[in-house]
Amino acid sequence: MSIPFIDLQAQRKRIESEINTAILSVVESGRYVLGPEVTELEKQLADWCGASHSVSCANGTDALALALMAWELKPGDAVFCPSFTFVATAQVVPWLGAAPVFVDILPDTYNMDPAHLRKQVEAVKAEGKLTPKVVIAVDLFGQPANYPEIKAICDEFGLKLIADTAQGYGCTLNGKHPSDWADIATTSFFPAKPLGCYGDGGAIITNDAALAERIESLRVYGKVTPTDAAERNFHHDPKYLSLRVGMNSRLDTIQAAVLLEKLKIFADEINKRQVVADRYAEGLKGHVKRVPTVIEGGQSVWAQYVIEHEDRDGLQAHLTSQGVPTAVYYPVPIHEQDFCAAYRPPAGTLPVTEAASKHVIALPMHPYLEEADQAKIIDAVRTFNG
Repeated sequence: MSIPFIDLQAQRKRIESEINTAILSVVESGRYVLGPEVTELEKQLADWCGASHSVSCANGTDALALALMAWELKPGDAVFCPSFTFVATAQVVPWLGAAPVFVDILPDTYNMDPAHLRKQVEAVKAEGKLTPKVVIAVDLFGQPANYPEIKAICDEFGLKLIADTAQGYGCTLNGKHPSDWADIATTSFFPAKPLGCYGDGGAIITNDAALAERIESLRVYGKVTPTDAAERNFHHDPKYLSLRVGMNSRLDTIQAAVLLEKLKIFADEINKRQVVADRYAEGLKGHVKRVPTVIEGGQSVWAQYVIEHEDRDGLQAHLTSQGVPTAVYYPVPIHEQDFCAAYRPPAGTLPVTEAASKHVIALPMHPYLEEADQAKIIDAVRTFNG
């Protein structure tokens, strides 16, 4: 038995003709960077969330960095983020000289613990060495963080809020998208994401028109914006003028064309992922330490299906022997990694994060996981005697 961890080819076969046509259309047009498909994708990404603006970029990491750059973060500023997530969430913070401050997670959803966020903000303010500026909440494994509580804390302390929805674009809480609460929502279109392209890509979603315009400038070397042009009298073509320090982070038109086709089936794929998640929950409950818990009122897009087991490493070895691929997200929390030595919190600060890292394991998850294959996976987990 050999089962794909994520079966991207099953999706490709479903829309192969449409994808091929879309890619060929871009190739023939010659508009390979920021072509019309990019503009249309940005419109549809914003519409999907009921937001006003979307700005695409080269990848999900740049999306986070562009958000922080737009707010002009600097040395001495503090950005609060979880440690139990991919390193990009925290690694962009030192790019701007700011400091990541790590927040523990909830034991059931693995997302940011609002109570611990408040504690960390108050501690930073009391110490007086850093200035609290931004919170980055992560929609880990595809489900929304507790945005009502996190947003209330941000408002109380005057903090900006980023929803890092790299794994969770399309997730909702009480029918609302993360961008309804966050100043900025960022996402990634890495191929393995629920909405992924055929390379790298990312986007920023916001309801702030001025912020969107500034980010659009920053993604292309700090180019002149329409507002800049209206406020200043340029005596020559401003195409090659840079008014602010930016970066080169443009989305390829081919990737936008691929994503437009995938958006057409995205809602259906979310429903299919929920069916797979429900089958796992029914088959595994009581046979592992923990099956996923979704926040009340939440809809996950199930980027991963992560369980906990007391003998995680033994289970992983057993499943490998049975032809079942697995992955561990994340065996080493960010705060324990070498690049974070300067920002490492005191021992015992993040107990839930550290405990989860020792027990979590992800099983195959994608919309096209056949029921028979899933039954084999469930049986392989249940028969482990470790």
